[in-house]
Amino acid sequence: MTILDKIVERKKEEVSAAKARVTEAELQQMPLFGRHCYSLRESVLHPQRTGIIAEYKRASPSKGLINGKVKVQEVVAGYQAAGASAVSVLTDHDFFQGSLQDLSEARKVLEIPLLRKEFIVDKYQITEAKAYGADIILLIAACLSPQQVQDFAAYAKTLGLNVLLEVHNEQELNDNIFPEIDAIGVNNRNLKDFIVSLDHSYKLVDRIPNTYIKVSESGISNPHTIKELKDKGFQGFLIGENFMKTEDPAYAIQDFVRQLS
Repeated sequence: MTILDKIVERKKEEVSAAKARVTEAELQQMPLFGRHCYSLRESVLHPQRTGIIAEYKRASPSKGLINGKVKVQEVVAGYQAAGASAVSVLTDHDFFQGSLQDLSEARKVLEIPLLRKEFIVDKYQITEAKAYGADIILLIAACLSPQQVQDFAAYAKTLGLNVLLEVHNEQELNDNIFPEIDAIGVNNRNLKDFIVSLDHSYKLVDRIPNTYIKVSESGISNPHTIKELKDKGFQGFLIGENFMKTEDPAYAIQDFVRQLS
């Protein structure tokens, strides 16, 4: 089994247990469920923001513990102040040491779009995302069928959520072009072996229809890389470990953004 296979298998068990604890009807009664979501497109294209989707991530399967000391609210508030267009929060516990509590804590201090970074395998998780304060959900083509992508995206839109589709190759892209999707992200990290290469973004950018926000994900550690990606046609840039691996992620993004100008 690949790492992705293991994550998906575990995720199905988690969802089953979560459904037994909290029903969808109960999720829909939570205070944040009725809030209006911020627009990913408007925030990414805003002239005073950077296009950066900055991530709060304690750990990963490939790197182990990245940063177990910094507090979620301090970090994401720093990301926002530095000009991030959106914030991504990992909510997977077993492989990334995240939680839904991290998501709701981030929501309290943010006035920009918040992405629930999760391996979504069930519509229940989309309801959960809205209930805990997310504006954006992630759908990963590598662990979903095209029919699931379309169904999940359509359901998310009924809740007012933005949808970011993640692809890794041209086949995944071609199989999952649906009008319910707002943004398409090219993951430069192969989720089957976790090898990173920006070539994936460069190969796919012109294949993504211009109706979608184009996002390059992972492996971005140099401000000059963002300039190159912008020149190629990308508008959004998901950055995680580059900031989180430092003692002060909020300062790290400030320094990074200064170098963009």
